[in-house]
Amino acid sequence: MSQQDYYKILGVAKNATDSEIKKAYRKLAMKYHPDHSKGEKNAEDMFKKVSEAYAVLSDKEKRKQYDTFGSADFHQRYSQEDIFRNADLGDILKEFGFGGKGMRFSFGGGSPFGGGGGPFGGYQRRQAPVKGSDLVYELPLTLQEVASGTSKTVSFQHQGRSENITVKIPPGMITGKKLRLAGKGEPSGYGGPAGDLFIQSQVSADPTFTSEEYDLHTTITIRLSESLLGTHVGIPTLEGKELSLKIPPGTRHKTRMRLAGHGLPKMKSHSKGDLYVTVSVDIPKKLTSEQKKIVQKLAATGM
Repeated sequence: MSQQDYYKILGVAKNATDSEIKKAYRKLAMKYHPDHSKGEKNAEDMFKKVSEAYAVLSDKEKRKQYDTFGSADFHQRYSQEDIFRNADLGDILKEFGFGGKGMRFSFGGGSPFGGGGGPFGGYQRRQAPVKGSDLVYELPLTLQEVASGTSKTVSFQHQGRSENITVKIPPGMITGKKLRLAGKGEPSGYGGPAGDLFIQSQVSADPTFTSEEYDLHTTITIRLSESLLGTHVGIPTLEGKELSLKIPPGTRHKTRMRLAGHGLPKMKSHSKGDLYVTVSVDIPKKLTSEQKKIVQKLAATGM
């Protein structure tokens, strides 16, 4: 059942409380248990799915791992046996007369479908040992480093000792993107392989640009006369170059203009995001006598 969205299976939100998760499982278990829905197509398969979803989301540690690393990585570390180990669903099923209080969904126990050797007949094969816990190292990067890529030396604690490793950061590693270093996580307590170390990017604040995903944003200021008559302005780039941006006559305050393809590079792609320039028109708070006369003349023309 890998690659399953447990929240969708139970029909609950990702911030659902323990009681909401239990209530949702109780309702679906009653609906799909084969002893209750005899003859209903796919009922047994759905009962397996909702039971697996509940076994994970009702366990604080398993739910945390699932929420942090997603379905694919979760199922690399947890076998079906691990998922159902110590999952006590008997109290809920007892309400419907499907099993006793001591009924536990663990490998080697009884099956709710009358079989033995596991909670569900299709899950009786031996699984690989549980991996150790993964670690996440948050790495600060400047926008310039995200744009061009870089190499960083990372210091972290691994199996009780300090370890340094040089990591090549590819272009486009925006906030939240991760690199996986296999076997650099916590050792397994069950004889399995060590977990992995994930290097997660956190883009630092920049004095000129802000970023949203792969798009960049910046603001320029022009004079009132330039907004009326039009002008050309230079826009800096992360590469140290300057782009020429045409400001057409009549450009209003807070107009946003797009420079396509001048944002951040996208990981594993040849494309880039865009650069958005917000135009701020500087309205003088005080006019000289000459400026005031000129404005009065303009006002007389109906402007």
